[in-house]
Amino acid sequence: MSQQSSSSRVVKNTPFYYGWVIVVMSALGVFLSGPGQTYSVSIFIDAYIEDFGFSHTLVSTMYSGATLISGTLMIWLGKLIDRRGQKAMSIFAGVMLAIACLFNSFILGPIMLFIGFFLIRMFGQGLMEMVPNTLVPQWFVRKRGKAMAFMEVGGFLSAAALPPLNVWLIASFGWSGAWQFWAAVLCLFYVPLVVLLIKNRPEEVGLQPDGPIKQQDPEEDKSQPSVAQHSWTLNEAVKTFSFWAVLFCIAVPAMVNTGLTFHMVSILGEEGLTRGESSFILSTIALIAFPVSFIAGFMLDRISLHKVFALTFVLETFAIIILLVADSFAGALLFGVLRGLAGGFGTMCIALIIPNFFGTGHLGSLKGVGVTSTVIASSLGPLPFGLAYDWFGSYTEILIVMLIFPLTATLVAWVNKGPNMTG
Repeated sequence: MSQQSSSSRVVKNTPFYYGWVIVVMSALGVFLSGPGQTYSVSIFIDAYIEDFGFSHTLVSTMYSGATLISGTLMIWLGKLIDRRGQKAMSIFAGVMLAIACLFNSFILGPIMLFIGFFLIRMFGQGLMEMVPNTLVPQWFVRKRGKAMAFMEVGGFLSAAALPPLNVWLIASFGWSGAWQFWAAVLCLFYVPLVVLLIKNRPEEVGLQPDGPIKQQDPEEDKSQPSVAQHSWTLNEAVKTFSFWAVLFCIAVPAMVNTGLTFHMVSILGEEGLTRGESSFILSTIALIAFPVSFIAGFMLDRISLHKVFALTFVLETFAIIILLVADSFAGALLFGVLRGLAGGFGTMCIALIIPNFFGTGHLGSLKGVGVTSTVIASSLGPLPFGLAYDWFGSYTEILIVMLIFPLTATLVAWVNKGPNMTG
């Protein structure tokens, strides 16, 4: 008890609001979810195909199946976050992702590949990303958009750094050594920092969300019309149109972009781009999305979220069209710029829409369903691309089909103003 009181005093006596330490740690967690994200895994795919002689369809099926199964467990993990707290679950996620990376370094065949994909998707793309997204909203309300924008820096830096870093690691130490590198970083660096620095809620250490409250600014309250005052339970939320519309809109980019990213090296290879040039395009997406996310974070504290969300799908549509007609590095670069713009706005919308529309009282359970939707959708992305390539010898047909989804999501996002407006 005295140790907890001492910890609370240290937190309260920091010369700045401790919530910003939480934001930095959350950004680190999102960054280190990278080994389980498609932009990182995609760099390993050609190495697996070269070493084991797997077909594109087999690898895509393994990845999609593993992702789908891991997605079904996200609802349970979300409820576990509500019960156990973010600190305990951050430690669990870090340790388990490290074990997953170590396992992936010893892959010998299809069964081990499937298990490895399952573990990194469950604890990387799933839990390592879900915990920070439930932690930061507990510490910020009025400044939530700004705080989430800073948190998402970790994701953008990860997406920018990991593709070229993985290319170098694989070239220098082989794909096995690359996986062992990430296991060591998670176990020796991330987990000890979580133990020292993460706190679940500001109230636990005698603080309040957003830090010391200055004199109330009525205009600031009016600037956030979409932030929920009531905390919806999962049972309440699922009875609204708004919740299902949210799930559809967060599922579409997960499916489309996972399929694109997973096969990006191969898609751009058809245009004569090398693996290194393809990794540069993936990094460009993140480098563009990074500053745009800051703009989005500040915008979403004052502008209706559903309008900005609809804009992201318009950008997604144009990006796919460019990829269809691109026949050079310049065309691929333009695709990367448009995807980066869409990613910057879309990432912030996805991060904020559930806490803003449905509150934070049951955020773990709600985010768990959201992540389940995202993970299951992402599991459906790679396989159609792999099948299309094996059947038609190109990706043109599947890219045309994929245009349907962002076009539909544009309309759904535009009409979904929140549960009190559309439920």
